[in-house]
Amino acid sequence: MGKINVSIIGASGYTGGELLRLLISHPNINIQQITSSSYYGKFAHKAHPNLRKATNLKFCAVDELEKTDLLFLCTPHGESMKKMNEFINIADKIIDLSGDFRLNDVKEFEKWYKQTHVNPELLNKFVYGIPELHRDKMKDAKYISSAGCNATTTILGLYPLYKNGLVEIDRTVVEVKVGTSEGGKKSSFATHHPERTGSLRSYKPTGHRHAAEIIQELSFNEKIQIHFSATSTDMVRGTLATSHVFLKEDLTEKDIWQIYRQAYGDEPFIRIIKEKEGNYRYPDPKLCIGTNYCDIGFERDPYSNRLVVISAIDNLMKGAAGQALQAFNIMFGFDETLGLEFTGLYPI
Repeated sequence: MGKINVSIIGASGYTGGELLRLLISHPNINIQQITSSSYYGKFAHKAHPNLRKATNLKFCAVDELEKTDLLFLCTPHGESMKKMNEFINIADKIIDLSGDFRLNDVKEFEKWYKQTHVNPELLNKFVYGIPELHRDKMKDAKYISSAGCNATTTILGLYPLYKNGLVEIDRTVVEVKVGTSEGGKKSSFATHHPERTGSLRSYKPTGHRHAAEIIQELSFNEKIQIHFSATSTDMVRGTLATSHVFLKEDLTEKDIWQIYRQAYGDEPFIRIIKEKEGNYRYPDPKLCIGTNYCDIGFERDPYSNRLVVISAIDNLMKGAAGQALQAFNIMFGFDETLGLEFTGLYPI
């Protein structure tokens, strides 16, 4: 197989830049075009200074896109569904990093996103983009919708427990702490330095739309309930989910360890963290920065049936660009880890 031609729509944002960084060094990818309205005609490094000398690509307009093998969509939420029919004519395969096609039920989309879906007939044509859950479907997929970063962190942390029916389905409480890059590149009063620095801001204590993805993906025999809150920290990258679940059975920590090993033992990007001492005996998003890893740990409450599951990712990698590239590799039959081998830095 020769190189796969790809283009990126919306390549000047944080997610688009991270994706471009990864694709540049992928041995089986040829980047045809990258689009941006705000940086039109300028070199990629004007938006992403870390890419100086890495590429001479310039941003073009969406209407200048040529036919390609695959399109990565890094568009704002609500945009890709409006233009998806146009995008389908440009590329045989699409990986959408926005939230427009993550939910397979139009009523759920409109409930959580508070807007009408303008292309609902395509919802069921997209595979939900967490490889650890839907790898087999991705192999034959034409369209993949990458999962949200908060949803990815939470789902991967809880999937083995829900898959095996081990927890009470209506009592799970999740608190996610996220880096500021999750808010995107466009600045506002909320991101103004005097307003943002040193802040630990609860920005979505209820009603976060990523909860819909968690409910969709963790509901097996019946629909579950998730009590989900999100807090923004002043770190730039990283997502940490602290999930409180309540066990149906009196499982030991050894039992739980075996359940996670059975689910994830062969997964290249899942690291199960369970140590008795040290600063990093629990997952810490700092150690995931720049990597496609999801670190998962847990601790059993000795005084109740509560199990605390802690999971961490880099929101721009496993929560966005890295997971999208992982899905790309699966779609085209490449080694899943290709272009994603970076192990992270320590100290950082």
